[in-house]
Amino acid sequence: MKMSPKGAAILTVREGEKLKTYTDTVGVLTIGVGHTGPDVKPGMTITKEQSQALLMKDLQWAEAAVNKVAVPLNQNQFDALVSFVFNIGATAFAKSTLLKLLNAGDYGGAAAQFMVWTKQKELIGRRQGERDQFLTKP
Repeated sequence: MKMSPKGAAILTVREGEKLKTYTDTVGVLTIGVGHTGPDVKPGMTITKEQSQALLMKDLQWAEAAVNKVAVPLNQNQFDALVSFVFNIGATAFAKSTLLKLLNAGDYGGAAAQFMVWTKQKELIGRRQGERDQFLTKP
């Protein structure tokens, strides 16, 4: 599966989109929707279209991680999980209780696990949104 255009739009709001380089909360030079890497240079500016193209490329690793889930997912569940993985990383997701519960078919238990990942206060709204998106029927 791939993240839907609606899911990508929601993720863009969750992450924020900046068309000029900035230093993120852990000191990493960033642009667009959380894009980092050797191609990001100080003082760089990109267009919204370039930002979205970078996002589509950057989402591939998160989509790949979610595509390993052993149970069927609807598009909203998939999009919510890609947003979650994009934020916490594929390794953390692979080791998570959320994934263990989900792979066991416990969708409700998995949904509740989004709120475990709120060590930083500013993540509470994001996790609530991801959980709600996960629970929304298509």
